[in-house]
Amino acid sequence: MSFQAYLDKIEEKTGRTPRELVDEAVSRGYKDVKAGVICDWLKADYDLGRGHAMALVHVIKNGAQISDKHVGSNGTHADPSNLLWLDGKATNPLNA
Repeated sequence: MSFQAYLDKIEEKTGRTPRELVDEAVSRGYKDVKAGVICDWLKADYDLGRGHAMALVHVIKNGAQISDKHVGSNGTHADPSNLLWLDGKATNPLNA
């Protein structure tokens, strides 16, 4: 599953865009906490499993930029861009 697919699934499971969840995490002071704290919050409030939570942890801590490592590759985790779309699957120009 690509990094973007994880974020799209998070939106599907929670009804909230990744950006909304990042903003909530920042407002809770979670930008500089350990990943486990964020994972626990996402499990308790949104019933997200560890894999999906860790994808969001990366975005909370590092922003929407990801490594070029998987961009354009044929692997399971291939992403079309090194910039993740956080504003909802329906508005992602790559889905048009």
